[in-house]
Order: sequence, then structure tokens, then C-alpha cells
Amino acid sequence: MSELRFLAEPEGRHRLDIFTAWLPRLGIVLAFLFIGSTKFNDDPYGEWFKIFEQIGLGQWFRHFTGAMQVTGALLLLTPWTRTIGAAMLACTMVGAMIVDVFVAHAIGYAFLPLLLLCAITATWLTGRTS
Repeated sequence: MSELRFLAEPEGRHRLDIFTAWLPRLGIVLAFLFIGSTKFNDDPYGEWFKIFEQIGLGQWFRHFTGAMQVTGALLLLTPWTRTIGAAMLACTMVGAMIVDVFVAHAIGYAFLPLLLLCAITATWLTGRTS
């Protein structure tokens, strides 16, 4: 009688569960590794250079933002640092939305950082249970 199980009882983690938990996380990690690394290009005619010039805090802030995004992406990979990594990435996306609305006066451009913020939050929330 000890072998009697209910169908609703989980037998353990299935490989598909692990894949579906890691796939969005890896997508976020790869996206922010790319986005963050592009901020280190010092071409004065580059897009990031112009955007951060418009912000007015100097080019050090572009490097700082890139470092925050690359570091946050890497921290998102381990369970012990997932919350810190998600918080770092979320801060950069909130900052991007503020810049899009109040500095660039382009409210529509704030939609992409909002979507990325939602993806970061969803990835963090699902990672808490795995």
C-alpha cells in the first residue's frame, strides 16, 4: 500500500520543467549581455554616445549603465544572486523609461524598457520557485 500515489502528486522535476524555467532566463541574460556590452563602444557618432550625451551626466554614466546590465545579467544565472541581478536590471529599465519620457520626450520609446522590465520581473518570480 505504500506504493499508492495520487496522480496529482509530483514525482520530481521533469526535464521540460527545467527547460521552460531556464529558457526565458537565458533569453534575458543574453539580451542584457548584448545591450550592456554595446554601451562600451566609445564611438562619438554611436547611438549610445548621443543618448548619454543628451542625458547630461557624462559618458561615465554610459559605462556605469553597461556595467550594471552586464553584471546584472550574470548575477541572474545563479539562485544565490538572482534577486540582486534582477534588481540591477530592473533599475536600469526604470531609468531608461524615465529618460525616454522626461529627457527624450518620447513616451512611445518607454514601451520597450517596460516590456523588458516585465520580462525581468516574470523571470525573477519564476526563478524563486525553482
